[in-house]
Amino acid sequence: MRAIIQRVKEASVSVESTEVAAIGAGLLLLISVGKDDDPEDIAYLAGKISKLRIFADESGKMNLDIKQVKGSILSVSQFTLYADTSKGNRPGFDQSAPPDTAKEYWLQFNEAVRSNGIDVKEGVFAAHMEVKLLNDGPVTIFIDSKRR
Repeated sequence: MRAIIQRVKEASVSVESTEVAAIGAGLLLLISVGKDDDPEDIAYLAGKISKLRIFADESGKMNLDIKQVKGSILSVSQFTLYADTSKGNRPGFDQSAPPDTAKEYWLQFNEAVRSNGIDVKEGVFAAHMEVKLLNDGPVTIFIDSKRR
């Protein structure tokens, strides 16, 4: 699994001009499931993100996790994180999981994060979404569960 993690002051997702999810301060996650991922990848990524210390403490140092700052997460499925651009100019997506598997793993990932006591809002799987965010920092981090 792959994740783009963006620390945000706020973020929202709309489908067909209707807002379906929004958060205040917290993390916007773009989550992608690869064809070789398994439940270990879900557990690893959920645990890593839940404990990632990228929020400022009283000294301004990135030292606090999402629970410590009482932040929320907006999770958005994004298969394009597995784009292969090595040949030609049109990306290939052969490394992305099939849609049924990707949806199930994404939902399991969201539940795993919730089980850590974190508020998680979701985009709409496979929908054309408009994502708005106010990046805080900016802080943007990439994690691949296969690169532990």
